[in-house]
Amino acid sequence: MLSLNENFPEYAVPGAKQVRFEPYADNGGSVVAIAGDDYAVIGADTRLSTGFSIYTREQKKLFKLSDRTVLGATGCWCDTLTLTRLLQARMQMYEHEHNKAMSTPAVAQMLSTMLYYKRFFPYYISNVLAGLDADGKGCVYSYDPIGHCERSNYRAGGSAGAQLQPLLDNQIGLKNMQNVTEAPLSREKALALLKDVFISAAERDIYTGDSIYILIITANGIQEEKFELRKD
Repeated sequence: MLSLNENFPEYAVPGAKQVRFEPYADNGGSVVAIAGDDYAVIGADTRLSTGFSIYTREQKKLFKLSDRTVLGATGCWCDTLTLTRLLQARMQMYEHEHNKAMSTPAVAQMLSTMLYYKRFFPYYISNVLAGLDADGKGCVYSYDPIGHCERSNYRAGGSAGAQLQPLLDNQIGLKNMQNVTEAPLSREKALALLKDVFISAAERDIYTGDSIYILIITANGIQEEKFELRKD
């Protein structure tokens, strides 16, 4: 029986040499922030991973920039460390020069400028900034990779951001709901809601889990809280 490959020579075609530059890594993580009349609550999970490998289950992704401002950052961890250290240095320079701490809106604008400065080689980070403004009212700022900034009362970001945001839209923004009366969101309800949405995200996103590190920002300072999630 004649083999199909008997009369055909094998040609070895050399392929082009490819050198890939891959400077980014996705280390996962999710962040949620909610602002109220006199407070802001921000939480992020503590899982740091790549693919199916978990580096640590205890990595905090919230950075206290001042007594009234906290940054939540997830994504490429080396970019996160670089950006937050630079941001803290800029804020320290401002404090030495003006003898006062930067306000949360000022930090939000400076962060937007810093991200836009790196627009041709952007930081691979999902940033959510939370704090109190000059009037003592809670505020939340979210960003795209090149620095576009938007203020809102609640925002989710990170690997599970697309799953978390619709829940916040429904429960806080009252989207797609009928015959409901809008009422101020209490701090206790905001905390309970933040924990609930993270429990939901941990069930569906492998890059989110282990525990939530929560910071509660008020005029009296910043309080810390931790809430356990599933660890598989």
